[in-house]
Amino acid sequence: MSNSHQNKINDWLSPVMESIKKSLFLRTLFIGFLILILQIPILMINGVIREREQTKDEAFRDVTSSWGGDQAIMGPWITVPYSHHKVEKRTSGDRVENFTTTETRHATFLPEKLKIDGSSSNDLRKRGIFQVPLYDFSATISGEFSKPDFSSWGISSEDILWDRAYLSLGISDSKGITKQSVLDWGSEKINFRPGSTAQAFSSNHGSPGIHALLGSYLEGELFEFSFPIQLNGSDSLFFTPYGHETEIDLKSDWPDPSFVGNWLPRSHEVGIDGFSATWNVPYLGRNYPQKWKTGSNLNEVIRASFFGVKFLVPIDNYRMGFRSVKYAPLFLMLTFITLWLFEILTGSRIHPLQYLLLGAGMCVFYLLELSLAEHIGFVAAYITASVAVVTLISSYSLVILKSSVKASIVGLIAIVLYGYLYVLLRSQDYALLIGSIGLFVVIAAIMYLTRNINWYDGKRKSVPILTE
Repeated sequence: MSNSHQNKINDWLSPVMESIKKSLFLRTLFIGFLILILQIPILMINGVIREREQTKDEAFRDVTSSWGGDQAIMGPWITVPYSHHKVEKRTSGDRVENFTTTETRHATFLPEKLKIDGSSSNDLRKRGIFQVPLYDFSATISGEFSKPDFSSWGISSEDILWDRAYLSLGISDSKGITKQSVLDWGSEKINFRPGSTAQAFSSNHGSPGIHALLGSYLEGELFEFSFPIQLNGSDSLFFTPYGHETEIDLKSDWPDPSFVGNWLPRSHEVGIDGFSATWNVPYLGRNYPQKWKTGSNLNEVIRASFFGVKFLVPIDNYRMGFRSVKYAPLFLMLTFITLWLFEILTGSRIHPLQYLLLGAGMCVFYLLELSLAEHIGFVAAYITASVAVVTLISSYSLVILKSSVKASIVGLIAIVLYGYLYVLLRSQDYALLIGSIGLFVVIAAIMYLTRNINWYDGKRKSVPILTE
């Protein structure tokens, strides 16, 4: 660049910077512009957090693909095939003939009583630096079935294919099954086979689960059943209220459950050693009948009736990271307002580049917090990152303000801000209330400290405590 061009730029910048230095209003606007500029690195940090979260999700999928994913236990139910006859009229020349076609359809029947008594043993499996919550679920599923009744559908007894009836249990990720299961059907023992056959919730055969052929074991009016199930899973465990009366008892050594779905437990206890929960779901509380036949599309209704528990990781580093970054503009604004108050109340001069450097140091806090949390946990990472950034801000403030008192005040305000942020992050239910009160206090303090400033001519009144 030639000297003439550089001189022209200097000639243009000099009066602009001089105007900003002399005008409180322009200086305030310029500081606001700097805060907007600093949103660029904040957005980039948001992208880094999202990328790390995706990496964690990939590690999660990698582990669960061989162990077992989210598990949903559907059933059990009985499926009984039957023959459906359809008469069609066909015209051949002047003749009209009736043709009868026969196809096999299926009827589904749910149990009168269903009880699942289960327990899960949970563990955190590491993949690299990431932790994946896994569990080993063991349960005894028992109850009663009434004999399937076709009378309300007008289906002839000769068309019912009793010898092809079977009992099914749907399991969303059947590769998690770890042990062979045997069905106790009255006095009979029947081995389960792979696949649920899916007649209860889908038209596609081969859906995940298990089934047992009942054949000639449906002679009688009431059938008691019982069988064990043992499977691996991760993250969550769901059930369906298939019984006319459904009772689920679940115990676990996981201390941080989140009960989700259409029904919450009737009773539960949660402690540091785990939790126990009991669900009782009546037939009238769900939105599908005790029996149906081919053509009833109940997929979405059944899936909407899932309920159960999610095994939460106590502190999700990435969720905390996203929540922290949300407050970054507010933190930048409050820190810059503190420095701005020093300027207008004490006559100190801070260059815009110094504002930017302080803002950059505050932005680095979120990267430090995230990177350290992946190795030492969120709490330790937050404390370490806070101490590092507060030390950096205080030290730099001492240089630019040339006053230990002023630098101490800046450092104290930074400590209060990061302590305040920690309270907000850990008190999600009260975050809005705490944030609103804090913002009100800050605005009130600014109004009080600037009450004697004449904004038109830029005259300011010094505050003795801020001068040396």
